[in-house]
Amino acid sequence: MSVAPAQAYATPEPLISVASNVLPTPTVIQPIPASIQLPATTVELDPLAPTMESDELTDQPIVETPRPTGDLSSKVAALRGTNPGSRELECLAVGIYYESKSEPLAGQLAVGQVIANRAKSGRFASTYCGVLFQRSQFSFVRGGSYPAPARSSRQWENAVAVAKIVDGKLHSSSVPNALFFHAKRVSPGWRLARVGSVGNHIFYR
Repeated sequence: MSVAPAQAYATPEPLISVASNVLPTPTVIQPIPASIQLPATTVELDPLAPTMESDELTDQPIVETPRPTGDLSSKVAALRGTNPGSRELECLAVGIYYESKSEPLAGQLAVGQVIANRAKSGRFASTYCGVLFQRSQFSFVRGGSYPAPARSSRQWENAVAVAKIVDGKLHSSSVPNALFFHAKRVSPGWRLARVGSVGNHIFYR
């Protein structure tokens, strides 16, 4: 298909010879007075046509992840997995894993809550990773690193789930204000306020 070039005028204007004494008549553009009302351009909308909500204009639909319900075991089962989803949750899960992987879920939740409490206390680092790598706080951290957890194990999957529960405030710990803990088998003689005992650990603030 070919398209003819657009024509500027319906009838071409005659050419004037250079030697001619006839001067061309200039074209004067007359402004439109403000008093003249121009016809309004209207767009007819179909009242039955569906409208677009603001959320529908985004590239991806907004899908909210349902919050798990039930007891702690049910929430852990719903959130269990091998991938924490972020570096911060990875650090929180690692702390839970190495400090309490053999503990009941309530004990793991309490350990995770201590790490979260420290991060927001102002007395420690302000992130989970910062708390984890703070000097002389966790014995499994050596030289600024920690051993790789067994990511295919159920214990790691539980730690990931508990980390998500702690971070999302999805379940209350029985020691909500604790900042310190130690195993029952040791007696460090801390002069701290004891807030409770969960599993094989004693918790303080």
